[in-house]
Amino acid sequence: MSDNITLIPQPLVPPSAKTGAARAGTQKPAQSSFEEVFRKELQSGKIAFSRHARQRLTQRNIHLSPADLTRLNQAVDQIRAKGGRDSLVMLNDNAMIVSIKNNQVITVVDKQSLKNNVFTHIDSAIIA
Repeated sequence: MSDNITLIPQPLVPPSAKTGAARAGTQKPAQSSFEEVFRKELQSGKIAFSRHARQRLTQRNIHLSPADLTRLNQAVDQIRAKGGRDSLVMLNDNAMIVSIKNNQVITVVDKQSLKNNVFTHIDSAIIA
């Protein structure tokens, strides 16, 4: 009696080849994948706000003007040029934690909530 297991390697087949020709006429309309949309947003150079950050903006009644967003984008560009990854950005008495890699504001803290707050896991800070 042998306890050896023999595995026969199977060739890797791309997903499109697995579907076969029978389904060729039933394909869904072309939609952008998450990665494509994500790359377009990064290339646009505009900072995005996470769901959490958008909730904080609403809860804390913080409004950012187009000029504020321009200053925020410029600050993020400066941090990126210096090699920052996760940064604290001070803008109009508000603090924002920004993921430079993802080009996204993670959270927003208003002036009233800043007292006694400790910001961790940041490697840079800028006053915009």
